[in-house]
Amino acid sequence: MKIREKLLLCLLLWSTCLVAQEQTDTIAPVELPPIIKDSLSAIAQEYITKDGLKAHLEILASNEYEGRETGLEGQKKAAAYIANYFDSEGLPKIFGDTSYYQPIAFTSNRWSKIELTIKGEKQRPLWNYYSYPSLNTSRDSFATEQIVFLGFGIDDERYSDYKEVDVKGKTILVFDGEPMSSDSTYWVSGAKVASDWSTDFRKKLKAAKQHGVATILIIDRQFQANLQPARKLILNTRLQIGAGEQPEKNYANNFFITSDLAKMIMGDTISKVIALRDQINSEGKPHSFETPTSILAIQKKRTRQVLGENVLGYIEGIDPERKEELVVLTAHYDHIGMKGETVFNGADDNGSGTCGVLEICEALLEAKKKGFGPRRSVLVMLVSGEEKGLLGSEYYAKNPIFPLENTIANVNVDMIGRSDKKHEADPRYIYVIGADRLSTTLHDINEQANLNYTQLELDYTYNDENDPNRYYYRSDHYNFAKKGIPAVFYFSGTHPDYHRPSDTEEKILYDKYVEVAHLIFYTVWELANRDERIQVNVKQ
Repeated sequence: MKIREKLLLCLLLWSTCLVAQEQTDTIAPVELPPIIKDSLSAIAQEYITKDGLKAHLEILASNEYEGRETGLEGQKKAAAYIANYFDSEGLPKIFGDTSYYQPIAFTSNRWSKIELTIKGEKQRPLWNYYSYPSLNTSRDSFATEQIVFLGFGIDDERYSDYKEVDVKGKTILVFDGEPMSSDSTYWVSGAKVASDWSTDFRKKLKAAKQHGVATILIIDRQFQANLQPARKLILNTRLQIGAGEQPEKNYANNFFITSDLAKMIMGDTISKVIALRDQINSEGKPHSFETPTSILAIQKKRTRQVLGENVLGYIEGIDPERKEELVVLTAHYDHIGMKGETVFNGADDNGSGTCGVLEICEALLEAKKKGFGPRRSVLVMLVSGEEKGLLGSEYYAKNPIFPLENTIANVNVDMIGRSDKKHEADPRYIYVIGADRLSTTLHDINEQANLNYTQLELDYTYNDENDPNRYYYRSDHYNFAKKGIPAVFYFSGTHPDYHRPSDTEEKILYDKYVEVAHLIFYTVWELANRDERIQVNVKQ
């Protein structure tokens, strides 16, 4: 029997042994085929080393990398370092065969000044009107002495309020929703179900923009119900995924107003507005008119955009029947950057996770060269934007390069190089979070790897659903767990240097650090090599 066939047979025997082990209530050491156990141990010892971890970390956590804040020069340098490492290891460039980067834009918008004055009386924002900064073009001021009532602001082949009406450069007033006959049939859809002119108000903003409207006022007849969710979006200044809505190209400037404010704007003509609305509903034909009024609007906003990159290295599995399935190994490589001239190096957070993943990647590649798998593929993904709100992993989960249904697990590594106060007397430990939240098998695999190889203390304190720190929801694995993908998070806890300039490389506990990296390697290897993919078996 050839050596490769012997290895595959050993893999099958080990997998069968572990499946049987999962059916018991307790975890006990499994006697592994010596050729596998000894070879994996040798690979881990040779390719995941204190010297290797230190060599990577001394670079990525140096002042030259300026704290690796997403969107800034230090993060770009770190991304290039990771990409160059993948290239040196011979990993394929999976983005058009030219790049390891998955580019991401993060954008935030907020009002620096927002005013709406009607007939000389300044109105209160988020009281009787609201306006989304992301859906408006910034402008110093806009004034008009005329307004056009334009029905429902719809421009559809079945029904159009814009037909034969010149609204270029003007302000229009429209109702929300769409016209509906007395028997509850909608004129646009021709059915008793509303069209997307009712469910997607952006269509009205786009139609107004296409017809040259300067400002569209939408009467929100559910204003009080809509105000609270609108308030949350308007006041949220955190970066959001994406390049933004580009309102200067897509939308007319807009305000959502109460019915009472519409009465104030239209004055004595409000009765005509109501009568025409009822006539439109009855006939299914548009009606409009123009009337004098005085409106002054100021909409000045600040837009902040950050461009980051996830860096992806792909290790193809060797088993033709299983290589389409995927284990995703993640760590965020960004940190919080600089304040003035002070660099926040982020050696532990999360230089330690990043460098650990690079060493694990090298060990997996060596295992593959020696014919030890991985049978399934492994995606080694270093993400940015974690410090901005888990944005890099969220972007991948929403825009996956490989189908999420083929992703069997996420293994996430965030801060594994130090000790917290609880364990300072014996730092041979690691907090394990989330492994049993979706799959008890994932928990068992990690426990078994620890028993067979590392014998660290596995601390589940932060895995308690009632733990006030809520770490399960605070690192990149959570974006995979939300998609129903089993995920485990390795974490050493916080220390006095967390998010401080003093989180530097010389404080890393390399003896502990390398052992944790070994445990993660063994867990990833088992996930990728077992005969059956792990299943979600925990009810949520």
